[in-house]
Amino acid sequence: MFTAPAFALALALAQTAPASPADAPAPIPPIDEAREQVIANDGALFWAAFEGCDADQLEPLLAEDFRMLHDLGGMVASDRAGFIGIVREQCEARQPDGKNPGYMNRRLSVPGVRQITKLGDWGVLERGAHTFQELRQRPAGTYGADDPGGPSWVQVGGARYIHVWKWIAEEGRFRLLESLSIDHGAAPQYPPAGE
Repeated sequence: MFTAPAFALALALAQTAPASPADAPAPIPPIDEAREQVIANDGALFWAAFEGCDADQLEPLLAEDFRMLHDLGGMVASDRAGFIGIVREQCEARQPDGKNPGYMNRRLSVPGVRQITKLGDWGVLERGAHTFQELRQRPAGTYGADDPGGPSWVQVGGARYIHVWKWIAEEGRFRLLESLSIDHGAAPQYPPAGE
């Protein structure tokens, strides 16, 4: 038998609406959906850092404690703010009054090599390869007497990468926690020697 105060408390608890599912943290999505999100994030990340040169687009893609390790440069960044600062400096250098005015580069993902693996219920591991290109002025006649020359994308190198994407349940999205950029090398000769 309930006493009056206990009954009132039980009644109040019974009438309290359960938390809305919209308020609950979102569970990590199934691997197919996670793959789509990570591929979209990857494209946005490299667009912002390279061809788009827009450091402000990086903040929602990176965890606050993001870090980047590079086989040639060591610890490039130990947090999100540091990495965004590096990209911002590089973008400012491309401005007309910068140290490298007009410079343009881009990253292309190598088709068919990307692998995405779920890391328990907290993240995703992305592995892949990419190439790097720079926009350069092609001399007239490069492709024959009628070639007037002009800007051309030239492959200047390539590398492999390993990314750890952390699921942020409260935000319902992935943020890049760690980037390992390895096996950087020069672009292969094209056409290959002897052909």
